[in-house]
Amino acid sequence: MRGAYVTDKEGQVRQEKEIMDNQKPKKWYFRTWALVVSFLSVGPFMLPLVWANPGFSKKTKVIISVMIIISSYLLTAVFLKSLNFLNEYYKLLQP
Repeated sequence: MRGAYVTDKEGQVRQEKEIMDNQKPKKWYFRTWALVVSFLSVGPFMLPLVWANPGFSKKTKVIISVMIIISSYLLTAVFLKSLNFLNEYYKLLQP
């Protein structure tokens, strides 16, 4: 079976493999795994990576940004609530 034929940006019909060979590889910090790892390690400070990523549309960038901000807020609220709970628990343990 021969490769599929597609139309490239210039309007020329080429084989799909030929077009894939001409594309530059994605930089490591724009890959999905790098964005997930950066969110888990530095939280909302990774938002500039989302906005600099050429693979995302503006709509996708806004959606990801809102999700990151909301999840960061919720994780901070849970963390503060657990600190409050621990503080109350240690007060009960004191004589």
